[in-house]
Amino acid sequence: MKGSSGKSRAGAVRKGGHGKQAGTGGHGRKALEGKGPTPKAEDRAWHPAGKRKAAQERYAAAGGKGKPAGKVAGQGRGGAPRGASGASRRAKSGDESEIVTGRNSVVEALRTRIPATTLYIAARIEMDDRVKEAVKTATNRGIPILEVMKPELDRLAGEGGVHQGLALKVPPYEYAHPIELLDEVIARDETPLLIALDGITDPRNLGAILRSTGAFGGQGVIVPQRRSVGVNSAAWKTSAGAAARVPVAMAANLTQTLKSLKERGVFVLGLDGDGDVSLPGLSWADRPIVVVVGSEGKGLSRLVAETCDAIVSIPISASTESLNAGIAASVTLYEIAKLRAAGGAE
Repeated sequence: MKGSSGKSRAGAVRKGGHGKQAGTGGHGRKALEGKGPTPKAEDRAWHPAGKRKAAQERYAAAGGKGKPAGKVAGQGRGGAPRGASGASRRAKSGDESEIVTGRNSVVEALRTRIPATTLYIAARIEMDDRVKEAVKTATNRGIPILEVMKPELDRLAGEGGVHQGLALKVPPYEYAHPIELLDEVIARDETPLLIALDGITDPRNLGAILRSTGAFGGQGVIVPQRRSVGVNSAAWKTSAGAAARVPVAMAANLTQTLKSLKERGVFVLGLDGDGDVSLPGLSWADRPIVVVVGSEGKGLSRLVAETCDAIVSIPISASTESLNAGIAASVTLYEIAKLRAAGGAE
């Protein structure tokens, strides 16, 4: 029986390779469990998005004054290649590229040397002047050109997107810093005319406002960091290329940023249907101005409205309840541009 028991133990050693050895006491359990879900980029201190978040929090804690430390979203205007207007961009949180679609938008983005990584062109596309220019510019800049079938372009453009056979892949948008944006305008010896958005979340409104800003002599748009639209492919598309020429600045705190602009001599005008100042013949048109546009439904937020130097209304028919944010901004910019032109002609 003793020998039989010995054979059994020997067999166990040969089969298992270790016999009755001491266990690990659970020390290897954590290795089997893994490290858990990967933290978001902005929650990793070493990640660029984490550094941007930390710098923006320090900037907000300082009351929106000074400059965010380090290379963060909204720090300055250097780094990325500049467009025709000298505007540079800083990336908002997130590392996903955007797809710019449509012939005009793609050509304008290429003209202004927005850093792009790929030009997609539909197979058997009709080679009009815009397509030829896009291909030539991309070739000269060394941007890869991929010929794809229409279903692939449809996928890139997204639901409801219109690509017209062209799409351009661009890195995340790079935002200016509001105060540095103002400084650059003053350095060019221009009278500042900026637009700030309060509670606007539709990228098509942003695109339309960018287009109007460029058309009527505005030098930039300011968007809040939170609860606000950002520059994405829909805004690019609606702007018809204006997003490549008109810089967008990001404010960590819109109210504090407006106060900082006021300290620099900028007059803050809020748009609201119940404003006590009528837009036609606005007496402050020749001053440095930032026009604040609220959302169509809620209008200006309370703190922003209290910060404004004046609340301006646009006279409209009684049968119309309100104007779309993009239209209201366009009408206001046109009126200011007209008044400034008339003042300069006198």
